[in-house]
Amino acid sequence: MAAKSDNSGNQADAQEQMVAGSAWMTAGSIFSRILGAVYIIPWNIWFGAFYLQGNALYGKGYNIYSFFLIAAIAGVPSAIAKQVAHYNALNEYGISVRLYKRGLEIAIMTGVAIAALMYFGAPLFTGGDDNLIPVLHSLAWAILIIPTMSLTRGYFQGFQQMAPSAISQFVEQLVRVLYMLLSAYVIMRVLKGNWITAVSQSTLAAAMGALGGLLVLGVYYWRRRRHFRSLVRNSNNQMVVPASQLYREIIVQAVPFVVLGAGITIFQLIDQYTFAPIMNMAGNYSAAYLNDLFALFGVNANKLIMITISLASALAVTVVPLLSEAYTRGDKKSISDQLSNAFLMFEFVMIPSALGMSAVARPLNLVFYGRSHEALAASILAFSSYLSILLGLYTVASALMQGISQNKRAVRYFIVGTIVKFIVQWPLVYFFGAFGPLLATGCGFLVTCYLIVHSLDVQFGINYAQIAKKTNGILLTSIGTYALAKFITFLGSFSGSEGRVMNFLIVAVAALVGGYFYVYVVLKSRLADAIMGPRVAGLRRRLHIH
Repeated sequence: MAAKSDNSGNQADAQEQMVAGSAWMTAGSIFSRILGAVYIIPWNIWFGAFYLQGNALYGKGYNIYSFFLIAAIAGVPSAIAKQVAHYNALNEYGISVRLYKRGLEIAIMTGVAIAALMYFGAPLFTGGDDNLIPVLHSLAWAILIIPTMSLTRGYFQGFQQMAPSAISQFVEQLVRVLYMLLSAYVIMRVLKGNWITAVSQSTLAAAMGALGGLLVLGVYYWRRRRHFRSLVRNSNNQMVVPASQLYREIIVQAVPFVVLGAGITIFQLIDQYTFAPIMNMAGNYSAAYLNDLFALFGVNANKLIMITISLASALAVTVVPLLSEAYTRGDKKSISDQLSNAFLMFEFVMIPSALGMSAVARPLNLVFYGRSHEALAASILAFSSYLSILLGLYTVASALMQGISQNKRAVRYFIVGTIVKFIVQWPLVYFFGAFGPLLATGCGFLVTCYLIVHSLDVQFGINYAQIAKKTNGILLTSIGTYALAKFITFLGSFSGSEGRVMNFLIVAVAALVGGYFYVYVVLKSRLADAIMGPRVAGLRRRLHIH
């Protein structure tokens, strides 16, 4: 009986730990993504007629950069978080410290090599657009810094310390956005300069932000150095792990993280290099028009839906170390419970966020991007909002597989999904234009997600009966939220205003009313308690919901 009680306590602690970690990572990701989206409005205004072309160039450069960055980081931060959690669970903190130092060596070496490849090999990756060369040159500098920063975040996460990662992420984004806006204003408005130069400086902001984020982590590490040293002194110190084995563990764990972590980016690169050739087969379009279309579905909509997808990403990062600990203990019941909790927490935040964004797609698009291709842009954003649920599910599901050391299997499933994407890409783009890449992405990730979830169920058992009842509650409440937000958007359309201020007010009112409705219902029905734990009771008291 005592054992049972102790086991229940451990499960409760694990859930509390997951919720606390998710709160920090979610807050960091959300604020970072919001900052990363808000800059669009002044950036758009200052670029004027060159905005869509500039945004397309920015997006193409960032897609290539994202792939190189993931290769430079090589999955080491997530692998470090997973392995540090593994050794910490065994009370071998000294090995965790050595693991971090060895990982740092790998990160610095790969960062230098990949940055050099991207800088000097830039002409090879442009796809015929020479304007990309200075953009890739400026982005290469960030790759020198970010691997060290990301690795240190992974080290903190392995200790279940999510605050340093979240705060450094926010500071990184804040510095990046400030540099972007300042450089864009000076070049485009003060100096009346070239828009390509302005885009190049906007991408150089990634390096400036990385310096800020790394500085924050350094301060945190310095303040907590005594705590880390005391953990090492009180370790079991019974295991002897040679340096060669530490390197091998990092690399074996890291390589699958490269493929899976780059999943969404790989799909975006497929779109980047195939969209224009396929569209040129379908009709006679100018390069400028195809760039505009690419900006609409591949950059503009993507920036906004990544705000909601970041919720799933934050959850994924939190789950991996916790699952790794349960897997190390061989606790199959705990793994099953955490898998169910992870999916429910994902649904709890992702579904209402995605439906809510789709409901306000038109005014939201007008706020951020103005009236260029207005109707098409709003339709693409609405469709992308639904698609974001699938992208978020992939992010969480692949992280869960990594947490239980099913890396190779997860990579195989992703490869299957990528093959599906390639097969359907040509006909869908040919017949559906700008919606084609989004449909093809949905098909590919749907297959991958199905294979991953089915595999997890076969191995550990997912309590679908328990999940289904709560999912129904989330779905019904989310649909109610969507209906309210859509109704307010409909009423707002009678204002006849196409200006940013009026449409911002429409979005704000719809978000507040729809958001409050969702929060009220999940708290009133106790659905939030069942998913997030007893902590939400305090929120219910503060909102006077009984």
